[in-house]
Amino acid sequence: MVFPLEELVKFKGNAYEITVAANRRAYQLSMVKDPEIEENEGKVVSLAAKQLFNNKVTYRIESN
Repeated sequence: MVFPLEELVKFKGNAYEITVAANRRAYQLSMVKDPEIEENEGKVVSLAAKQLFNNKVTYRIESN
């Protein structure tokens, strides 16, 4: 799977926020060596974005 750009275009929220969330989720996936990475041909960032767009994983903004 490639990065779901069509989902990013349709996204009604802040594109910067979802991009940062996908980046952080990709880091989490790579650190725990999630088996879904192999199913996604090793593409961690696209897997993270897919999880966010499909609401499998959610994110929130924390204030300092």
